[in-house]
Amino acid sequence: MKNKRSADDEKKGKWTRLALIAFCEIFLLIFLAIPLVYILCVAFREGWKVYYASISDEYAVKAAWLTARATAWAVGINTIFGLCAAWALTKFAFCGKKIISALIDLPVTVSPIIAGLIFVLTFGRQSFLYPYLEKWGIQIIFAEPGIVLATIFVTFPFISRELIPVLNAAGTDEEEAAALMGASAWTIFRKVTFPHIKWSLLYGIVLCSARAMGEFGAVSVLSGHLRGKTNTLPLYVELLYQGYDYTGAFAASSLLVVMTVVVLVLRVWLEKRGGKELDVQK
Repeated sequence: MKNKRSADDEKKGKWTRLALIAFCEIFLLIFLAIPLVYILCVAFREGWKVYYASISDEYAVKAAWLTARATAWAVGINTIFGLCAAWALTKFAFCGKKIISALIDLPVTVSPIIAGLIFVLTFGRQSFLYPYLEKWGIQIIFAEPGIVLATIFVTFPFISRELIPVLNAAGTDEEEAAALMGASAWTIFRKVTFPHIKWSLLYGIVLCSARAMGEFGAVSVLSGHLRGKTNTLPLYVELLYQGYDYTGAFAASSLLVVMTVVVLVLRVWLEKRGGKELDVQK
């Protein structure tokens, strides 16, 4: 009787596992794989020459470069901020620690559109800062600096939130021992702290890059949609689509698809390398 019950339980567990796997695969097929394949099919339906002409168009190239510059600025600044924030929150006790931790998550809870409007109110014509910015010749709204600011805002939690759990798990014993032996703060970070977080840092950079490249809402509010000047690649896709240039829109979208695939490959590779290193350390 017990053997029969065990066999029934094992059979039920097998069917449950197969059902869950099938559900996940069907879900990903419908919401991810089919749309991506459709983008590529529409992009190439009029042939390679039309596709190449679409992605090599002057405005497409400018939009791609603007996206790349905004992403580079966002990743660079957020890497510095993420390292400093994670180190401060995990290695030191100070007043306002919980407030800073909560503020780091603010971009996740605030709509990107609202974030864009915040910057418009802060640096636009109605702001008290505008006369000073105009006097110094600094243009933020409807210019590249505004796009960079919006991209930084929506992406700054990604790196710090990848580092904080790792630093919390590592504790402070090794850093304290190194400090007692006379090591400087930089030496402690380079020799003790960084080896623990390097894979998490790279993983956070990959996630931050992916989010920055695809940002639409906040950038849309701040850009002014100036073709060839403030249109990032997602905004350029929208512009083409609204102009009924479906082939051009999907061709430009395919560039984002390629970026997504590259990010996915990097993510899998980093997870694999990081997991192997943890196994070796154990």
